[in-house]
Amino acid sequence: MNLDDFDFSLPRKFIAQYPPEERGTSKLLVLDRETGEIEHRMFAEIVDYFSPNDVLCINNSKVIPARLFGNKESTKGRVEVFLLNRISGALWNALLKPAKRLRPGVKIIFNEHIGCSVEERGADGKWKIRFYPETLKEKDIFSLGEVPLPPYIKRKVEGTDYHRYQTVYAKRQGSVASPTAGLHFTEGMLGRLEGYGVNVIRMFLHIGLGTFRSVKSQDVSLHKMDSEYYEINKKSAMAINEAKKNRNAVFAVGTSTTRALETACRNGTVMAESRWTEKFIYPPYKFKVIDHLITNFHLPRTTLLMLVSAFAARKMILEAYEEAKKQDYRFFSYGDAMLIL
Repeated sequence: MNLDDFDFSLPRKFIAQYPPEERGTSKLLVLDRETGEIEHRMFAEIVDYFSPNDVLCINNSKVIPARLFGNKESTKGRVEVFLLNRISGALWNALLKPAKRLRPGVKIIFNEHIGCSVEERGADGKWKIRFYPETLKEKDIFSLGEVPLPPYIKRKVEGTDYHRYQTVYAKRQGSVASPTAGLHFTEGMLGRLEGYGVNVIRMFLHIGLGTFRSVKSQDVSLHKMDSEYYEINKKSAMAINEAKKNRNAVFAVGTSTTRALETACRNGTVMAESRWTEKFIYPPYKFKVIDHLITNFHLPRTTLLMLVSAFAARKMILEAYEEAKKQDYRFFSYGDAMLIL
């Protein structure tokens, strides 16, 4: 498919700059992908769409405070260090900005105790950096950082973002962006679902910047996803496979959860595994695991929009987005939600 097929107009007023005052109070657009019918609900009412023994799969990856600011030791010039992932020990992959005058050997100072040295630059624009002293723990590094809000949120990070840009069930540190479809859930909602007989499956995929990397090629099939690490344990895999066997519905919260599940499914069975995925889902694609998708409203021309356009017809998704604009829905990370049945 052509990249332009996934474009749409979105005036800036629709881009949410703050989360709602309380979780669960967002709007919920419900799209039936068989009929194209749309309902407008509140997110807390999503429990109405579940039946006993259904499965709800959530990504419990936790966002790290990935954005650090320091100064070059030599010139005192300011440098932004955006952590991507730890390679081993004190060695990390990161993005550096401005990168134009950075060279291997440059030292970046964060405070009187902590700094890093620039090791090498990869062909993909990522840098290897090494923190010192090498006895630093991750918590020491993270104490320097701030929440990596996406660039379309045009404001400074505030104290509430450290809480609201995480899901209530976030546990496994490793993402550099929030699995935002899960931001709407409260502990109370999850408790009600479990009390109703829904099996809540906790798994994770650590979201990297590759999920949001711009698609450059007009032929979308030529786009290559960055690798992201995921884990599905044996108990979770067994529960999902049992639900599929008994024809109970599998709900996925977010595109990250969906990609992990679809990667792990082979010959109709979800495997218990820990591995990296570069899976890119775009139309046409036959989904093997999920029956229903809970997601936010995504940016134009992105792999996220392509995934939801594979789950429902592209034309249907774009029409639903137009309806959402008419009803003043809020878009992107801190915005409203969508349930695709």
